[in-house]
Amino acid sequence: MLLIPAIDLKDGHCVRLKQGDMNDSTIFSEDPAAMARRWVDAGARRLHLVDLNGAFAGKPVNEGAVKSILRAVGDDIPVQLGGGIRDLDTIERYLDDGISYVIIGTAAVKSPGFLKDACSAFGGHIIVGLDAKDGKVATDGWSKLTGHEVVDLAKKFEDYGVEGIIYTDIGRDGMLTGINIDATVKLAQALTIPVIASGGLSNLADIEALCAVEPDGVEGVICGRSIYTGSLDFQAAQARADELNG
Repeated sequence: MLLIPAIDLKDGHCVRLKQGDMNDSTIFSEDPAAMARRWVDAGARRLHLVDLNGAFAGKPVNEGAVKSILRAVGDDIPVQLGGGIRDLDTIERYLDDGISYVIIGTAAVKSPGFLKDACSAFGGHIIVGLDAKDGKVATDGWSKLTGHEVVDLAKKFEDYGVEGIIYTDIGRDGMLTGINIDATVKLAQALTIPVIASGGLSNLADIEALCAVEPDGVEGVICGRSIYTGSLDFQAAQARADELNG
């Protein structure tokens, strides 16, 4: 079970939002690169970056901070990045910078042709981020709920050749109310590609519950507010996951 620390970038700072609200953010660090190094030193095996400004602007905004994180991390671990990625040139630039996986969210839903082209051009490097509430996919920084069923879309994207799916329950994100295990497992069982859980991770019990469903195809979990507030000790949680699943 991969525990993946999230570094959400807003105006060059490391922040956390409550339920995707840009006006309800908490700054946890003025130095995202130092924060990235902290998680690597604590045993992280992958990092999850989000360009929050980019997600709303539809183009990269925090690329300077992203590059500083990549310099700080070096070749130690893979880094995945989402937020504002809407064209192939942006993907190519980020991969050239040293990003391992590019996460496509809203654009995957709105422009499936773009996603197909991205998988064709950059096979092995494309992850789709699906945000959902009550089984329906949301787009545009969670502001719009579509009629698409999560499982149906994920199956289509799997056929395109995406590397994995990050599934976020937007009703729980940033709320520390626990991962939606049932919905995550339902999605993972419908796919052959790995699913990464996201939204609501609260404590060690959540980690243990996720480890129990790892055989269903749940490969990892994004760790956000819980590891910043201290409700989850990242190092201890990763050690416990390793102990449970070897």
